[in-house]
Amino acid sequence: MDRLDVWNPGLLAVVAVAGVALGLACIGGAFAAARARKVAWSAVAMLLATLLLLASGLVGTVSMGLRGYRTLTREEVAARVEVKPIGQQLFQVRFEFADGRQTRYTLAGDELYVDARVLKWKSVANWFGLHTHYELDRVAGRYEDLKDERAGIRTIHSLAPERRINLFHLVRSSARFSPLVDAEYGSASFVPADRPASYELRVSTTGLLFRERVRL
Repeated sequence: MDRLDVWNPGLLAVVAVAGVALGLACIGGAFAAARARKVAWSAVAMLLATLLLLASGLVGTVSMGLRGYRTLTREEVAARVEVKPIGQQLFQVRFEFADGRQTRYTLAGDELYVDARVLKWKSVANWFGLHTHYELDRVAGRYEDLKDERAGIRTIHSLAPERRINLFHLVRSSARFSPLVDAEYGSASFVPADRPASYELRVSTTGLLFRERVRL
């Protein structure tokens, strides 16, 4: 098993729970020291408890936010995609994702367009199993001609699961993640949809790309 898969995000949740437990234990120790009139020890224990609880809260938030994201260490297949034209500037697309899920969409346009969100963490975060993560975000039909793009039917669907905590938005809106995040960005790729074709949608450290699968 890949070592990185072991670290994310389950172990982060364990670390968060352990941190909370230690924090609560430190609070208990602080009260015990206070009752024994050991003011200095009580203050130290309370400070340690505060730091542990804050760190656990941050780790827990990251763990919940990473649900649905996949660890990226090399170029890998995010989905297998089948494209089938069914009319003028109209086509069907079937996705088979790496986790086994399958979805189908009917899209309007000349090309298949897919984008993704990518989070790259700093080396200090790597110690907690936070490496580069990605999540497929949207699929849409794209027109070759700009006039068609402005006037044509727009078809777009979400590829990302709904979640209570959106880590990508948290990273953008909260300064507390800045010491951990190296970069956050979007990546997109598109291919013609005017003929039946089979592709591998791949994600690399440089972004999304389609590779056509050879039919035997």
